[in-house]
Amino acid sequence: MAFNGLLRSGIKSLMSSESTISKSVSRGLHSTGVKRMGGHGHDSEPFYLHAKHMYNLDRMKYQKLTMTLAVLGVVSIGVGVPVFAVVFQQKKTASA
Repeated sequence: MAFNGLLRSGIKSLMSSESTISKSVSRGLHSTGVKRMGGHGHDSEPFYLHAKHMYNLDRMKYQKLTMTLAVLGVVSIGVGVPVFAVVFQQKKTASA
């Protein structure tokens, strides 16, 4: 019986304190500002000093040959690796 009374008084005090807490608390999204690096003397420079000339594909020597070989290389790897994996798996299964 004493436990029941204690439980009720605890719930009442919890409910009364909850109403005062809910009035002072507001829900919402919060984020901090962006941190700036200051005092280093190079804030106005780009992150990479060579960024302006990094990907000048139009000024590349032998551009057609290089891009053709790069595309063919990527496509052959994309096709060759799965084919090799299937052949390897079939050989492994056949020997077991």
